[in-house]
Amino acid sequence: MIFDIEMETLPREELEALQLRRLKNQCERVYANVPFYRKAFDELGVSPGDVRSLKDLARLPFTTKQDMRDNYPYGLFAMPIDTIVRIHASSGTTGRATVVGYTRRDLDNWADMMARCLSAAGITRRDFIHNAYGYGLFTGGLGAHYGAERLGATVIPVSGGATKRQAQILRDFGATAMTCTPSYALHLYESALEQGIDIAKLPLAIGVFGAEPWTEEMRAEIERKLGISALNIYGLSEVMGPGVSMECAEAKCGMHIFEDHFLPEIIDPATGEQLPPGSEGELVLTTLTKEGIPLIRYRTRDITTLNYTPCRCGRTHVRMGRVVGRSDDMLIIRGVNLFPQHIESLLMEAEGTTPHYQLVVTRENNLDHLEIKVELPAEIFISDEIRRIQQFERKIQKNVKEFLGVTAKVSLVQPNSIPRSEGKAARVIDLRNAG
Repeated sequence: MIFDIEMETLPREELEALQLRRLKNQCERVYANVPFYRKAFDELGVSPGDVRSLKDLARLPFTTKQDMRDNYPYGLFAMPIDTIVRIHASSGTTGRATVVGYTRRDLDNWADMMARCLSAAGITRRDFIHNAYGYGLFTGGLGAHYGAERLGATVIPVSGGATKRQAQILRDFGATAMTCTPSYALHLYESALEQGIDIAKLPLAIGVFGAEPWTEEMRAEIERKLGISALNIYGLSEVMGPGVSMECAEAKCGMHIFEDHFLPEIIDPATGEQLPPGSEGELVLTTLTKEGIPLIRYRTRDITTLNYTPCRCGRTHVRMGRVVGRSDDMLIIRGVNLFPQHIESLLMEAEGTTPHYQLVVTRENNLDHLEIKVELPAEIFISDEIRRIQQFERKIQKNVKEFLGVTAKVSLVQPNSIPRSEGKAARVIDLRNAG
């Protein structure tokens, strides 16, 4: 189902003409109203008038998360503060928070894009949506909430936390769709089972999951355990929040970026050079309609690909592949580059393990060491089959070595010993610079 049939199926030539008009307008706005951009343009010797085609995008300056922190809180706003009707912000756990402001039109556009997403997942106005994204400064909860209302669906705003109660609400309120992080969906499933609730037997049929990278193997695990269709959504608070792109239920093969609002490109994260379609690299987004805090060439740090081939769902907007990792959380273990998601894929293929894991990186005698902690189901520990557990460990260690080229210590641990998260799962514990 397509929410905005005219815009989401716009022919490529017309779409690119619209993008160019909006890009020109956005460049003029930021140059006139944001000192940071005026300085950045001037330093590169370019002006808004130099943008004559979409190819000229490569001449424009990048924007980074650090730029947003350096201009904390309102330095990148392009509108008077009295026109800003809502403010969201990142957690700021690794530095100053990144602050974003929304005008009334920004919120209206955001609701439309989230309605597009939910519709692409197969959700309709007849559905009840269990929204377990956190409400507050985090964009997930309110983003999904207003998108669901724009679609006309019924929203159950449970937010994050109180997992046992959430399982009861899922059962009692009859939700047919849910929105949350994929790791929390599995956590909720486990909590429900402890209370005698099998989510697979409930009316729940669709899950829209995002806010953290996840793999096809985890999708299969979620669909098998919860008995639902699991779809991938992408967004980031700096650009808007959830709803930048969404997988369609028809193809489940990449997430359509709403190109009438966002102009995407893929760059080499090391050199900043644009890469041709199909290449894996860092996703860069330029906001085309954002009023409160428009961003030019924002470096997301997310590693993915762009696929411009037509999709059978009828949408013409480009599809981005799954985020395979981030350019700034890539692990380098003894010269080997890898992302946590690479390891996750191998773990999910190992029969008998659970989808809960943690990577611990340490440094001893100037050498990096990787430990992979993976939970086993309760029945294996109860059976007291130590030999079987050791076989699991050796098998996973061998697969990691063969497929990723890294020697890792594998520790199979007891059920529920790896901390659960109400939001994004903490997959990596890097202790190399500790102490």
